[in-house]
Amino acid sequence: MSFRAKFALILLSATLALYTVVGGWISTRAQQPANDPNAQLRIFESVLQHIQNDYVDEPNMEKVRAGALRGLAYGLDPYSTYLTPDQVREYSGTGKDNQVGIGAEMSQVASYLYVIAPMKGSPADQAGVRAGDIIEYIDGKATRDISLYDAKQLLNGPAGSEVKLRILRANSRPLTLAVKRGSSRAAAAESRMEAGKIGLLRINNLADGEAAEARSRLQELIKQGAQKVVLDLRGTAGGSLGEAVAVANLFIKEGTIAQTTGREGKTLKTFTADPKATIFSGPIIALIDAGTSGAAEVVASALLERNRSQLVGEKSFGAGAEQQLFTLRGGDGLLLTTVKWATASGKPFLGEDRAHSGVTPSVEVKRPEVAEAIDPEDLTGNDDDPVGRPTQPNEKPEVTVAPNVAKPVVEDVQMKKALELLRESKPTPMQRAA
Repeated sequence: MSFRAKFALILLSATLALYTVVGGWISTRAQQPANDPNAQLRIFESVLQHIQNDYVDEPNMEKVRAGALRGLAYGLDPYSTYLTPDQVREYSGTGKDNQVGIGAEMSQVASYLYVIAPMKGSPADQAGVRAGDIIEYIDGKATRDISLYDAKQLLNGPAGSEVKLRILRANSRPLTLAVKRGSSRAAAAESRMEAGKIGLLRINNLADGEAAEARSRLQELIKQGAQKVVLDLRGTAGGSLGEAVAVANLFIKEGTIAQTTGREGKTLKTFTADPKATIFSGPIIALIDAGTSGAAEVVASALLERNRSQLVGEKSFGAGAEQQLFTLRGGDGLLLTTVKWATASGKPFLGEDRAHSGVTPSVEVKRPEVAEAIDPEDLTGNDDDPVGRPTQPNEKPEVTVAPNVAKPVVEDVQMKKALELLRESKPTPMQRAA
């Protein structure tokens, strides 16, 4: 890259973070096509000139550059971010190695830190963190408008140390939860038999090695006489694409299971079923909810698009992407999403916005015992609504939640619906336990 090109790139990034500060001035001039790089560069050069010539103090251009790069990545998706040199070393495995988290899959929605789902049995789960919670403060530090990567760093710390979370939850005053950090490994797959020769297979996670565990559990169900299966993917977040394909292949004998896509939706790789890996061809119903994301969405969408299963429950979250680290001259870096996971038909799970993300169930059933999650986009700053506005770290009234409080037993209406649908279906002859 020529010196002129490098300088132009720095100019572009160095002014983007301050775009909103001079937004009114820019809006009168930004009539050029939005994606014309030359037009945008002229705007950025003008803004940079004003910063250098008109800002009240002598600007620290290194800080301006770092802030601008954060802003540049922040406008892309929750998983793309700017990394400092220390963060680059940590990401590359040469930094801190004694840090653990709280065991929850998270994303960012409308600039808020959003809990997709806590891992079953994790410190977050034991402390009472729920899917759909908004973490507003971490140890008194606001999470709004910082990157997802930075928020996760605030959550990490030495094993056994405590982190206090300020939580926004629907129909509730702000909550404070104390969570002890610790290593987390999600529970393995679970299975049991129901009346009517129906097997229940619960997938708690899709980390490396879990597809083999799911296969083993499914084989046990078949040996016990299961002719129909409920596949429970609710609250199953994160995981490996390869493991997801392997789980889907247990039920899908042929055809495309999933794809990965790149720039402009170009198909990068197609994952196809291996007939030899399929061990169950009977009727299936899969359960999904807003805590279903990533690898579990691959499984659910494959079953739906290959006409192997209806999906019962609620729309999934919408995640599944891969990032690549681009190291910069100063040792810092850009972590950019370069690959998206997609359904067999090519629809990415991570869409342009929430409305275009996730997998929609064929039969929508909401669980009345689960509070409707706050929509972060509705947090508009209404002073009359303690949930509908940002709060201060020590603002009262506030509720402190005791961990491990027993929950009342209520009917699982989503499971009930799945069992009803399966009992109405006819079993097919072929399923094998080996």
